[in-house]
Amino acid sequence: MPPAAPPLRSVALRRERERSWRDLEALLARVEASGIRSLDPDQLARLPVLYRSALSSLGVARTISLDRNALAYLESLAARAYFCVYAPRMGLPSVVAVFLRSRFPRLVRRFGPHLLLAAGILLLGVLAGFLLVRADPDRFYGIVDPAMAQDRTPASTDEQLRGALYGGGGEKASALGAFATFLFTHNTRVGLLCFTLGFLAGVPVFFLMFSNGLVLGAFAALYASRGLAFEFWAWVLPHGVAELTAVALCGAGGLALGEAVVFPGTRTRLANLARVGREAGALFAGTVALFLFAGLVEGIFRQAVHDPAIRTGAALLSAGALAAWFRLRGEAP
Repeated sequence: MPPAAPPLRSVALRRERERSWRDLEALLARVEASGIRSLDPDQLARLPVLYRSALSSLGVARTISLDRNALAYLESLAARAYFCVYAPRMGLPSVVAVFLRSRFPRLVRRFGPHLLLAAGILLLGVLAGFLLVRADPDRFYGIVDPAMAQDRTPASTDEQLRGALYGGGGEKASALGAFATFLFTHNTRVGLLCFTLGFLAGVPVFFLMFSNGLVLGAFAALYASRGLAFEFWAWVLPHGVAELTAVALCGAGGLALGEAVVFPGTRTRLANLARVGREAGALFAGTVALFLFAGLVEGIFRQAVHDPAIRTGAALLSAGALAAWFRLRGEAP
């Protein structure tokens, strides 16, 4: 009986199949730029064949533990090919559902290290803002813009600060809604800037994430100094879990773009930026759903529910749902 063939290793897999990956990538780039009708009959017939070949390569790559970057490339290639092969047969709602159910969670895991770094910078800013204002309340004025503070400053009374958390109708409710809208708009703007300025070696992302956390930490210190820490976080977190996650994901996309520029690998910087930019752009598109969810919680739930315990429970439920979505969904290519 002849000896069993040795297992297919990483180098052999690349040598034997990389040509078909490049051919598929070229077809996908053409479809994404000009539509499926831009392919001639031979190319159209070859597209599903190359797609199945990419799926086979992905399965082998996972078995032999191909390096992380190559594995991520194949996952992205298979996902893009799936949309090109099957998306024309689906309506827009189905395409969006497939994206949110499978591709977006995979992208979150793909950019996991960048997400952890962005979230770490954000939390570092929160801690710094808290400690600075805790040590000297007057520093609040140098950290928080007056338009954002809206009379919620160290000079405010306890009743004024508490009223911002619970409203109660009339001018208080109107001010609360305006303040919540301002915070939502601010965080959305920060997320957009993190993504669009990431190509500048990722440097602006560090500043934006840290400064955004600095403001949140300053508010946390202000409310904690009046014995309202629990009420403050119960006010922030029901919408903040989704909203700050979206901001961190935008930061992760920006950091990935910066990495693509600084460390292009074997590609040119422009080609590497274009490759990573497609994935980061899809990641940013997914954050729209998170920002929308945060806006709904902010505009409906938090205005109607004032019990801190219920607010905290809703925040924990939201965090658990997000973790399950990102971890469990999108396992199949």
